[in-house]
Amino acid sequence: MRRSLTSLSVVSTSLLLSACLNPFAPGLDTSPATSSCDQTTIDGIFQCFQNAYTFRDTTAYGELLDGDFIFVYRNYELGIDITWGRDEEMRVTYGLFQNAQNLDLIWNNFVTRIESDTTATAVRSFNLTVTYNPSSIDRVDGYANVSFARRSRDDLWKITLWRDESNF
Repeated sequence: MRRSLTSLSVVSTSLLLSACLNPFAPGLDTSPATSSCDQTTIDGIFQCFQNAYTFRDTTAYGELLDGDFIFVYRNYELGIDITWGRDEEMRVTYGLFQNAQNLDLIWNNFVTRIESDTTATAVRSFNLTVTYNPSSIDRVDGYANVSFARRSRDDLWKITLWRDESNF
């Protein structure tokens, strides 16, 4: 009987310790979440944009856009500019994020950058690789001509206009 209790005690202790040390069942991390982007700076908002694309996160992307956001791109086949607002931009971006296996956005140098306390414009080159599957990959190179606004110096920047000047 004593041997059974000792065996039971050893087994119970082993199970308890293995549950605590199981790498497939780690403890809950209660530390506050931190972000590597900062919407209080223009550089930071570009980093937030890149993070949203990398993680295909429409919520994070939506937080970057002003309520009156406008997207503009050139339809070269028709020879006209196509424009849409924030709602359509969110639908299009959601579709891209859902259909892509991987998005690799690289922001390159600023071509121009003008900034005041409450408005800013920046033209910046970028490379975007969209992998739908291993045999279907699109590469987009070009410039993003972006306007930003905020109510005061202490507020977050929001993208008000994005004119896509890419090869796509």
